[in-house]
Amino acid sequence: MPYIKIEITKEGVTRDQKKALIKGVTDVITDVLNKDPQLTHVVIEEVQLDNWGFAGEQVSVLRERGITADKK
Repeated sequence: MPYIKIEITKEGVTRDQKKALIKGVTDVITDVLNKDPQLTHVVIEEVQLDNWGFAGEQVSVLRERGITADKK
């Protein structure tokens, strides 16, 4: 019974985007590990920007400076 936890910053991810993540991750686990998709659990946890940091700073501060994780 696979359990996959996805942690993302809380920045307006839509219901449809979450649905796509759950489906996509389930498909990968099924294809790569040959696991039953009916027994695959995916949890998405959204973390407040003040509670996530990298490069020594909170993401909230980085976003205020215009630094994002968007593809270039």
